[in-house]
Amino acid sequence: MKAEQDGDLLEEDSPEENGVQTNQYSSISPPASPDGQDEPFSTYFEEKVAIPSDVSQVFSFRKLWAFTGPGFLMSIAYLDPGNIESDLQSGAKAGFKLLWVLLGATIIGLLLQRLAARLGVVTGMHLAEVCNRQYPTVPRVILWLMVELAIIGSDMQEVIGCAIAFNLLSVGRIPLWAGVLITITDTFVFLFLDKYGLRKLEAFFGFLITIMALSFGYEYVLVKPDQGELLKGMFLPYCAGCGPVQLEQAVGIVGAVIMPHNIYLHSALVKSRDIDRKNKKDVKEANKYFFIESTIALFISFLINVFVVAVFAQAFYNKTNIEVNALCNMTGSPHTNLFPLNNGTLEVDIYKGGVVLGCFFGPAALYIWAIGILAAGQSSTMTGTYSGQFVMEGFLNLRWSRFARVLLTRSIAITPTLLVAIFQDVHHLTGMNDFLNVLQSMQLPFALIPILTFTSLTSIMNDFANGLVWKISGGIVILVVCAINMYFVVVYVTALNSVLLYVLAALLSIAYLCFVGYLAWHCLVALGVSCLDFGSRKGNDTTVLIERQPEFDY
Repeated sequence: MKAEQDGDLLEEDSPEENGVQTNQYSSISPPASPDGQDEPFSTYFEEKVAIPSDVSQVFSFRKLWAFTGPGFLMSIAYLDPGNIESDLQSGAKAGFKLLWVLLGATIIGLLLQRLAARLGVVTGMHLAEVCNRQYPTVPRVILWLMVELAIIGSDMQEVIGCAIAFNLLSVGRIPLWAGVLITITDTFVFLFLDKYGLRKLEAFFGFLITIMALSFGYEYVLVKPDQGELLKGMFLPYCAGCGPVQLEQAVGIVGAVIMPHNIYLHSALVKSRDIDRKNKKDVKEANKYFFIESTIALFISFLINVFVVAVFAQAFYNKTNIEVNALCNMTGSPHTNLFPLNNGTLEVDIYKGGVVLGCFFGPAALYIWAIGILAAGQSSTMTGTYSGQFVMEGFLNLRWSRFARVLLTRSIAITPTLLVAIFQDVHHLTGMNDFLNVLQSMQLPFALIPILTFTSLTSIMNDFANGLVWKISGGIVILVVCAINMYFVVVYVTALNSVLLYVLAALLSIAYLCFVGYLAWHCLVALGVSCLDFGSRKGNDTTVLIERQPEFDY
């Protein structure tokens, strides 16, 4: 079965061509193969990793090793400073009781990442490029802006996390703004590591993940959490004695784990492997190995997150400010003023988390914690920069030089991050983190709805389109995730106690819901709800493209 040639735009007198019912989605048509695709961008793809072809077994570790890389870069978004802060707050506020939420969110994340990887493997395009081809100009620009907002919010958390780590490691000598500048500078340096080879860059990310595992694993061994309570919290989906605080924390876990820009990132990263998309067997094999690799990567990220939750659940659950204040005084900590003399429940963030670890378990615990946060922040800000480049390249079809694209991507987040670093005290950043989590939660539909839409279309995915089970389960998962995160947004907004902000939020919500409804309409048509497919009923007024399939040799 061969692909039709490009440039077959036809003015049809009928929405039916050669017996094939066509609609507005027929205009989504990826290039037939990488060989026929013009790839003007050098980011991450100056070389492609070759896949061994002399292996005939059902499963091969050699092939798995060749496919290993993109999933681990993707998994870093599950380990960024925002996730670490959500983990430690979960442990401090709910003990081990919400570990099952973390497990469920990670599994849902894996299923969504599977869709992203399949889109990139089958089409040879990433999600932003497909969105650019499918959506009209105005919705496409709005979608790009929304995704950029999510990337900026995530980037701010990551850069601020690095700055906090530098502050802790230097015992306060490096202020927040200086840490931001250091992080931005060294990110430029690290991003050009792929000049020395793609595999070396991926190995560097693996090194950073190893540092996180050792750092947070050290804290886990030091604190010695109750293993029985840990397993109970992980596999018993119940939260005895939990109230609104724990419910909000559970919602926050889902919002922190499933990040919109990561869907765009993963669909692009898989393009770094040399896959013959003309061969259906090779595409199927690539999907299998990428799923295995993603499963391993997210399992490791889940373990690291569990380390953090368990440490704070064991050591600081139900601790009061006055208890921590007294112990910090005894150890001579210079940060005693962070904990007021009252019986309020201890509230921690990344910065205070390091301080209390130092008070309870000695200075080594504080510095090792800071090293882990630095690795988390540094690795995630690098992958966030890649996300920004892929999104801008795909939506805007940028053909700039490599350096110009990196500079623009970093510059977008520099200004707001520096302003926060200059005018916000390092001791009081939790409020900003909550706001950024809300911002990213609101952007989730702009990644989840398009990925389900495009992976459900046979005009894009051919035999690899989602089946009925995946369409239904995917739709339910996306609906649940978006509903959970909208609840998080409502809780945050209602806590602001300002009529003006309520009115502003109401107006923004109307516009927001209208756009989400537009994307959902497209998605429902792709899922097979034909009664909503008004575009294919326009007859002579509809410009359609003959439906073309990806080029496979059957």
